[in-house]
Amino acid sequence: MFQKDVFIHHVYFWLSAPGNITDRDKLIEGLTKLSVVTSIQSFHIGLPAGTSREVIDSSYGVSWLLIFKNKEDQDSYQVDPDHLHFVDTCKHLWSKVVVYDSVEA
Repeated sequence: MFQKDVFIHHVYFWLSAPGNITDRDKLIEGLTKLSVVTSIQSFHIGLPAGTSREVIDSSYGVSWLLIFKNKEDQDSYQVDPDHLHFVDTCKHLWSKVVVYDSVEA
């Protein structure tokens, strides 16, 4: 069980060039470099799992799951220079981004 007030930030990226492994790997490299932001407690970079059920959307190219101690840490991440640099240098790699944020029920 997570500590109280934990903030989950899950980002899904659709690649500008779907199926382009080089671009996918560049995005993963950018996310890996971004993981040094100190407010991030833990992270996971993922690819679609290859599962197939009616409720599964595997149309994205890369996912980025971040766990923050609280909403304030997530807010500071959004304006962190490393995050802003990542967006500026990697935004050409995706055509769509969807974010799901959640807190403890």
